[in-house]
Amino acid sequence: MVGGPCARRLARRSRSALIAALTVLLLQTLIVWNFSSLDSGESRDSGSSNQEKRDRVRLRGGQRAATNSAGEQPPSLRRGAALHKEQQPDGYYSHRPKEKKMRTDSNNENSVPKDFENSDNSNFGARSQPQKSPSSKHKERLREKAQAEDSLIPAKSSNEVIQYGERKNVVLRPPGWNVTHHEVSDSSKRGAKQQQQQQLQQHSQKPQLVHQKQPGRQARTEGVPSPTGTHIRYEQPPKCEISGKEAISALSRARTKECRQQIAEVYCQHKEGRLMPDKVPRLCPLEGKANINIQWDEDSVEAPVQNPVRIAFVLVVHGRASRQLARMFKAIYHVDHYYYIHVDQRSNYLHRQVVAIAAQYQNVRITPWRMSTIWGGASLLTMYLQSMKDLLNMADWKWDFFINLSAADYPIRTNDQLVAFLSKYRDMNFLKSHGRDNARFIRKQGLDRLFFECDTHMWRLGDRKIPEGISVDGGSDWFLLNRKFVDYVINSQDALVTSMKRFYAFTLLPAESFFHTVLENSPHCETMVDNNLRITNWNRKLGCKCQYKHIVDWCGCSPNDFKPSDFHRFQQTARPTFFARKFEASVNQEIVTQLDTFLFGALPVGTLGLKTYWENVFDSPDGVHSISDSQLTHYHAFIRMGLARAASSLQGDPGDSRCRYLPAGHPVSVHLYFLSDHFQGYLVRHQATNLATSKQETLETWVMPKKVFKIANPPSSLGRLQFVEIGTEWDAKERLFRNFGSLIGPMDEPVGMQKWGKGANVTVTVVWVDPTNVIAATYDILIESNAEFTHYRPPLNLPLRPGVWTIKVLHHWNPVAETRFLVTPLAFNNRKPILQEDALKLHNGPAKNSYMDQSFHGLNPVLHIPVHLGQVEAAKRNAGLTGKELERWVDSLVASLWSAMDVCAAGPTGCPVMQACGKTVWSSFSPDPKSELGPLRHDGRIR
Repeated sequence: MVGGPCARRLARRSRSALIAALTVLLLQTLIVWNFSSLDSGESRDSGSSNQEKRDRVRLRGGQRAATNSAGEQPPSLRRGAALHKEQQPDGYYSHRPKEKKMRTDSNNENSVPKDFENSDNSNFGARSQPQKSPSSKHKERLREKAQAEDSLIPAKSSNEVIQYGERKNVVLRPPGWNVTHHEVSDSSKRGAKQQQQQQLQQHSQKPQLVHQKQPGRQARTEGVPSPTGTHIRYEQPPKCEISGKEAISALSRARTKECRQQIAEVYCQHKEGRLMPDKVPRLCPLEGKANINIQWDEDSVEAPVQNPVRIAFVLVVHGRASRQLARMFKAIYHVDHYYYIHVDQRSNYLHRQVVAIAAQYQNVRITPWRMSTIWGGASLLTMYLQSMKDLLNMADWKWDFFINLSAADYPIRTNDQLVAFLSKYRDMNFLKSHGRDNARFIRKQGLDRLFFECDTHMWRLGDRKIPEGISVDGGSDWFLLNRKFVDYVINSQDALVTSMKRFYAFTLLPAESFFHTVLENSPHCETMVDNNLRITNWNRKLGCKCQYKHIVDWCGCSPNDFKPSDFHRFQQTARPTFFARKFEASVNQEIVTQLDTFLFGALPVGTLGLKTYWENVFDSPDGVHSISDSQLTHYHAFIRMGLARAASSLQGDPGDSRCRYLPAGHPVSVHLYFLSDHFQGYLVRHQATNLATSKQETLETWVMPKKVFKIANPPSSLGRLQFVEIGTEWDAKERLFRNFGSLIGPMDEPVGMQKWGKGANVTVTVVWVDPTNVIAATYDILIESNAEFTHYRPPLNLPLRPGVWTIKVLHHWNPVAETRFLVTPLAFNNRKPILQEDALKLHNGPAKNSYMDQSFHGLNPVLHIPVHLGQVEAAKRNAGLTGKELERWVDSLVASLWSAMDVCAAGPTGCPVMQACGKTVWSSFSPDPKSELGPLRHDGRIR
């Protein structure tokens, strides 16, 4: 009896000690996991500096508070912070505007991060994954981090083995082997746009803020097997067992059964040693690499040329920037040269514009076949090889050099200078090499990995060996090759060329290495010049963000656009350069105008459209299926705004119907409108029936977004904030929203961007308030002294409530600035008028009116944001609207943030006060001499 209480006390003490030990162990684990999670997230952003890693977004409700420049702890951070990882690798970092200056002559087109060893090149998770429970996220994140680390180590085997039945031995022909016009695959129409979405959490002893995406937010695509591969089915099962983790991952993520079948066949052929050449003969008489250095001679290129070379320009274009393409074509055109244009299979609008260009000039032709090429894909090399084959077969085109260009290129020297230079070195081939250790280049470029392209994706399937006997080289995929070498590449049947075509058919970024490797090891090796005569605007801290991981199982970089401040780089004389890239008129057109003036002289003063740029975003022949429901809803609202403006143009007699219209059908076309490199709104061309004449007219309406950003009054002591904007399709490289005007619907995921001036380190709080005054999100951003841009996408539960949202920026709870953005209700669902059942699902806000798992209702009185039941009831009523009532709601919301600036007639009109579109300065019908292609001049040029 005496020992009983003692035993119980000892047991209680043991349990207490055990609980304490477990608590300490848990805290240590969470701390280690917290820092490992941060390191993993940072490793994905290969361009971030150590200083940049400290500029973090902190969501309210986490663990540690930051201090401001005075060493004080901001009130907004006293509850701590939870860090969330975005789709884009730098989603929760502030952008650093002051990067180290790149070498102005840097021309290395190697498209992998410079610090590749520290970046995550795995992409092994399934594209669509089921919702994870909060308790599994810790293990899930650790498993993903382990996969990321393992991806840098050659994987020879895996514990996961999938058994298949026997099948006939089918040899899969790789892309690029004797492709004919009828054999170019169009399976890439089924583009894969889904991206993986991952989240990071910080745990604390206090109630933490856990953000989970609601069920159905990332819907599983039908036909996609489970990540384990146990449910993968084939019509013809491969004869081997798929044991490599990369191949298993690719099979689990492939969208179509055809792609899965091809992946399995490629893997089995490679596993059996039937795919890659083991040894390739080197046919170059040199021991090492040719090192020909050609100096720039400004004077010699101006002298008359005897027997000038003729150039075959191969233009590889996509997108919708037809006017920029026309302007570039105008600058490089000469009657003595040839222009062969390949338009991406997905760019039908641009193809129609190119057909019109080709009809004007006899030395312009379009490829009779079209491909859907992707970044880093084998299809790009296939496209080049087929273009070369076509050019060699054109008996009436006597060309000497092959030059590839894109619509983002522009000449920086005249055609005469280029011809004079190439005529002097007509036996040379100009390619830019990587200029680094070859083994490191192979590893960074992924040449020792097996890749295969299908479903518009470049799948990584495992490791492979570099063939013995040759030197692998590579660099830029922009080059100038003479006809002799092109003929050798296309028509030679020697072991070098045939083996390299096999090898590079299963290679990442093959166009960046195939021609280099073949040339360096061929009998033509002594003709190689390590210069592709280009200047590329590399800014790797902004351009290397793994932005292509949704289409390639690898990290990649892309160059930035040139701006007017870069103009001095075109005038360097250290080495010969004739072209530069990249240029985008929708980002900056002034730099192109500067180049035009430098090359050809200034256009006359008062030239119409000189500072204006139009870019098409919709054309009716493409069908309304080519745009989203949100875009279609906005365009129809813009049309009605324009017709309302036309109706108000005649004052006086209310019975006068000559300027009153009824809308007719979907938009005819839509253009972006820029003036002096500033977005001015949308131009919507549409049909409408005149009520007075009962005739249908073609009109164009110009709508412009209203200015909604405003600084607090009185101004805050924080003077660094310059601008705040909310939108989608944030381009971290160019620091702008590609969704111009922010046409946002309930199922979109908006990003908040802030632009800063220089100043002291500071912490600010950002608050998102929905139309019913529900605080949807609040988080803190640490802004370092020289930060210029910050952006963050809060993981809000969808759908967003339609209406006007408010974004507040606070410093120590004091207002700094405020802006608004519109979430527009959808009038269309799958491009058809929305039904009430669908409207109620999309327009009622998130489940339980909760945008995150933690409510911020307690902040309403602190921020003086009242909650009115009337607003909530009105939102519920509006959520079920359809038809004309829905249109009126949409129009009232759109009118609060957009203005109808003008409307014009594209043809005959019954409205006496309406001007003709061709006589306006804003319409897409107005004159644009800088991009218009006219007749040949006496010197064979059109510019």
